[in-house]
Amino acid sequence: MDAQTQRDAGRAEEWADVTPDAARRLLTAAVQAFAERGYHATTTRDIAGRAGMSPAALYIHYRTKEELLYRISGIGHRLALDIVSRARDGAGDPAARLSAAVRAFVCWHAEHHTTARVVQYELGALGEEHHTEIVALRRETDAAVRSIVEDGVAAGEFDVPDVRGTTRAVLSLCIDVARWFREDGRHTPGEVGELYADLALRMVGHAQPATPRGSG
Repeated sequence: MDAQTQRDAGRAEEWADVTPDAARRLLTAAVQAFAERGYHATTTRDIAGRAGMSPAALYIHYRTKEELLYRISGIGHRLALDIVSRARDGAGDPAARLSAAVRAFVCWHAEHHTTARVVQYELGALGEEHHTEIVALRRETDAAVRSIVEDGVAAGEFDVPDVRGTTRAVLSLCIDVARWFREDGRHTPGEVGELYADLALRMVGHAQPATPRGSG
């Protein structure tokens, strides 16, 4: 399977739980429109047109444009939480688990950079109730990574004067990949993930190499 086929398969899997097919088409069309034009500049007509549907058909599946953004944001943030939670609960010392979390988090933001830009940078357009729900998911993601850093500090592996601030910096670094990553760029998602995993270990003051992947 070539790289483009893998990317296409990953994008299809991203929305696999969205049914029926028309709802999925509208969701993927909304992602493209929001990423290109921004949420506020995008109309429901824009989204329906990209999906090959009439504006009236959109309202059968989503009551408002904001509901589309909420669904996109919810799926993206739950995927992010799952990624870092699996790393937190995985085998290995804190350095290995932090490396795994950052590597996977960065790879997702690179491989799904269009979706990730919408998920991470259009949060402010959500209504109050939806915004509160998504912010809670973001806090859980932050807490999962922070617990790895805390484990490293407790074990004497990490030298971190400000655990909360450092965790926020690590996550911000990962998220920013969605803003600049290009599929025709010099580095693959995996290469960027490896680079950022190394940078994260430097940020927490870890002097020794992380436990190799697959060990333990």
